[in-house]
Amino acid sequence: MTPHVLVVGVDGVRADVLRGAHVPHIAAIGDAGFWEDVRVDERNPTISAPVWATVASGVHRDRHGIDDNDLHGHRLEQYPDFLSRIRAHDPAVTTFAAAAWAPLVGDASGGPVFAPGGFRPDLPAGIEDGTDDAALTAIAVMDEVVTSRTARELLARGHSAVFTYLLLPDMVAHAEGVTDRYREAIERADEQVGVLLAAIDARPDRVNEDWTVIVVTDHGHRDAGHHGGDSDAERTAWIAASGPGIDAASGTGVTHADIAVHTLHALGVTVPEGMDGRVFGTRSPA
Repeated sequence: MTPHVLVVGVDGVRADVLRGAHVPHIAAIGDAGFWEDVRVDERNPTISAPVWATVASGVHRDRHGIDDNDLHGHRLEQYPDFLSRIRAHDPAVTTFAAAAWAPLVGDASGGPVFAPGGFRPDLPAGIEDGTDDAALTAIAVMDEVVTSRTARELLARGHSAVFTYLLLPDMVAHAEGVTDRYREAIERADEQVGVLLAAIDARPDRVNEDWTVIVVTDHGHRDAGHHGGDSDAERTAWIAASGPGIDAASGTGVTHADIAVHTLHALGVTVPEGMDGRVFGTRSPA
């Protein structure tokens, strides 16, 4: 069986709101493996770039050097993202990344987090930072384009690992707080996860492939919207994962840093010593 990994980042989805929403695709991943609340490590602020850098690199802010959404001066060369490590391990394999938020896959604000770069919809730079209705509409379109492009890559290409990212829930919360429209944005993201799962299931050689699927958020939000503080609403994130060797117990003590490490492990890539993350299922209960 050929191993593959899909990691889906959904920005700013508060854990309690997610569990109260209609999210059948994320729930199905959890039913097949685990779906656990995760506390943002105290070494990281509840800000997107530091946490996504931890997801990508397997280390926290004290090592990757990203304090906020300005990535300049980062140390990701010392602690590369998992796509870079996979490609360095075997230059013959391919990977793919896609995101509406430019610093993840491009050079905006000192990025990218993922050094190989990736696909970003061709819309004006900075539109993803807006919170008026026009900006939210554009962000929704960008997420749809990211989903469509990622689904095509999953269906037609043999990438060892794919990272893709959805932005709308976070920006709705910034615009108006934890509202019905925020919940609807979360449910829309779940539908997009379903599109990606369907693309995997439709692959011509699916029967001979092992797929690890991980869906994760970076932080929560206060009731009125926004994050960056230390409240439980901001510090409680979540991870859902399924795949070979993953069961309900695998989520015990799971952290954001574990995602990079487990991705490498699932693909048979040697995990460097000293990373903060661990393979899913190897942490003792707190």
